[in-house]
Parts: sequence; C-alpha cells; structure tokens
Amino acid sequence: MDLSRLLRPRSIAVFGGKFAEAVVRQSDLIGYTGELWPVNPNRNEVLGHPCFAGAADLPSPPDAAFIGVNRHQTIAVIAELAAMGTGGATAFASGFKETGEEGENLQNAFIEAAGAMPVLGPNCYGLINYLDGALLWPDVHGGRRVERGVAILAQSSNIAINLSMNRRGLPVAYLGTVGNQAVVGIPAMIEAYLDDPRVTAIGLHLEGLSDPIALAAVMEKAHAKGVPVVALKSGKSEGGA
Repeated sequence: MDLSRLLRPRSIAVFGGKFAEAVVRQSDLIGYTGELWPVNPNRNEVLGHPCFAGAADLPSPPDAAFIGVNRHQTIAVIAELAAMGTGGATAFASGFKETGEEGENLQNAFIEAAGAMPVLGPNCYGLINYLDGALLWPDVHGGRRVERGVAILAQSSNIAINLSMNRRGLPVAYLGTVGNQAVVGIPAMIEAYLDDPRVTAIGLHLEGLSDPIALAAVMEKAHAKGVPVVALKSGKSEGGA
C-alpha cells in the first residue's frame, strides 16, 4: 500500500465543521504551502480559504483528505474519495468497532468503501509531517518544522499529543495515529516511515498487535536499514489488557 501521497501531500481536502476548521488553522500555522481545500456545503470560506460544496467540486483528486464528519457520512465521503483517485485519508469519527456489533458492521462498510485507498482510523486524529509542513490534525500539538528526526506512531491520539509536547529536544519528523487500524495498520505506517531517508528512528506506543507477523517483517526492514525502533506496549494490568 503506497502511503507517499498521504504522508507528503501537495493538496489536502478537509471535510467537516469545527474539527475541519481546526485542521485548516493548524495547516496555516505550520506553513503548509500546498493546495488546501475546505469542503462544507454550508460555508463559503474557512479562515480565508474558499470552501467547496462537495468532493465532486474539488479542482482535482486530493493527495490527502481529513474527514471530520459523523460516522455514517464518513463512509460516504470515503467511497467518493476512493472513486476519484484520492491518495489517502484520515477518519476522525468514532463509533465503529470499538463500540460493539453495530459499530463493527459500520467498520466493515468503512473498509469496503476505502477499497485500495489508504485510510487512517477511524477514531483517530491523523498525522503530522514536520519535515514538509503538512498535517491532517484537528487539535493543538507541540512540534515544529525539522529537516530530519524521529517518526512517532501511536494508537492513542491523546498520547500522541502529549508526546509532541516533550521538551527534551527530540526532533520529531512525523507524528501519526492509527486508531482502529481498519485499513492501514501499524506495520504499513512503519514501512512508510522507513521509506523516508530523513527518518532517523521510530517510536511506537502500542495498545495491541493485530498483525504480529507483519510487524516482525517490517522490523527486519528497519534492522536492515539501520533505523532503531523503540516500542512501548501499554495495557500491562488486567484492566488495561
């Protein structure tokens, strides 16, 4: 699965209301220089950026998209983006497999809608690329632009935010969250990080391993490239597990 357009987008479409507006705000603050396209049928502009009514109105298929609408609309947006050749997306909405049988059925529909398109989530904040100044992130963060550094990956968005706030001088190149890992899992993200020569090491905060065989395989690739990987596995107590 090719995640290059998603991680290093030259165009970003942002779907939704207040959370989408937060992505636009953070994109402006980080100095994103690519095309930024808010999508909301009820608005003409978002923070000075012209707004589009729907995916079909976009100038071209975006490299990446932030989807900040409700869980049912999320599936429809994913299907439309996949059909038009979007490079990848992040899905912010919760209420999928983590909620039980109904949510699991929705997550299966989510997977079907995505097809071959990489999608992070659902139930995640998305990602930040501090190397190129691009993000799909609906909240504050503590990082800044760097030329090379460590790629961090967490299942918990709250943990990811806190990791970005460290004051120990650690240069963070990428910050990513995967949520439910419906389409894109941890091994695929690690591999995408490894494909960027500017990444010097990888840090993982893991809550569970859905595909340990794939994880072992990508660790072999990291070892061959000489890229250290540090993994923190949470949930050691009975309740946490």
